[in-house]
Amino acid sequence: MSDLTSYQTWTRSTAIYDNPIIYPSLELAGEVGEVCNQVKKIYRDDKGIVSPTRKTDLERELGDVLWALARLIDDLGLDFNKVKEYNVMKLEDRKARNVIGGSGDNR
Repeated sequence: MSDLTSYQTWTRSTAIYDNPIIYPSLELAGEVGEVCNQVKKIYRDDKGIVSPTRKTDLERELGDVLWALARLIDDLGLDFNKVKEYNVMKLEDRKARNVIGGSGDNR
């Protein structure tokens, strides 16, 4: 798969749930928590060093985050590539206006 939309379409074949939007939203939150848990262990157990094993664990968890995000985007009837492009435009605009480091949704 060479683009996010193709990946998004492929995830439909692995989506086994009855609650569109709700399930992938909760899955996304849970998987982001698992990523954060791995980062916590880097500092708690590994003295701030990202070991090859921890990096592999993070890669797997980030893949789960990507799947849940793709499912949520798809359940909402959106296109992953368009979501990405909108984000790029928004951040480039903020960067050009020197407000990328600020706070608030509408800056």
